[in-house]
Amino acid sequence: MPRLRLRHAVRAALAALVPLALLGASTGPAHSAPGAAWPEPVPVVSHIETTDPVVFITIDDGWYHDPAAAKLLLDRRVPASLFLLPGAYSYDSGYFHTLLNQGSSRVENHTVNHPDLTALDAAGQKAEICGARDQHLARFGDGPRLLRPPYGTYDATTRTAARACGAKAVVTWTYDLTTWGSWTPPAPQLKAGDIILLHFNETVTQDLKRALDLAEAAGLKPAPLREYVPE
Repeated sequence: MPRLRLRHAVRAALAALVPLALLGASTGPAHSAPGAAWPEPVPVVSHIETTDPVVFITIDDGWYHDPAAAKLLLDRRVPASLFLLPGAYSYDSGYFHTLLNQGSSRVENHTVNHPDLTALDAAGQKAEICGARDQHLARFGDGPRLLRPPYGTYDATTRTAARACGAKAVVTWTYDLTTWGSWTPPAPQLKAGDIILLHFNETVTQDLKRALDLAEAAGLKPAPLREYVPE
């Protein structure tokens, strides 16, 4: 092939390849653009895989500050995970300071306003989760490491927003043992690693006693959930 014709052929081939290369760059994975991607999503945990004879007590919301429930947690040295709403302690944070300072409970994240997170966009979810983290840190000096989404509803955005706001897991539950009105949930046969959901409502003390009795009957002891959730 004459040299001039060869040059034209090479140029034509390069012209065809450049648009394809640019197309590949524009449609590549999100992580190819540094700083543009959200972090990896956190795991979702409803039960801890462990052979330790332990169970996990979690208590949500925080509106009803029952002294008897606090006394039970302290007397029995229960390391409860308290998934609190900032509004629920804004008028009486001393109740929870006592549980943190004199016991082994920890404050975790339950958002600011208790919305269904799946109804919010990424910015809205991040505002709810990071906002609660910041208020907990300011009030108690300890940032939450676990997120319980309100109503137990979450999506892929929740898992990435949780990571962005310092959480290492989205935590749901194995059994909800909360009494609501005249309805009492059936008594389950607890197993090692089960996560029990309670609420700071009018029946929190009796629900807590019932959960502790069920754990004892199964040969299980309450353990600190944060320490069993992997990074």
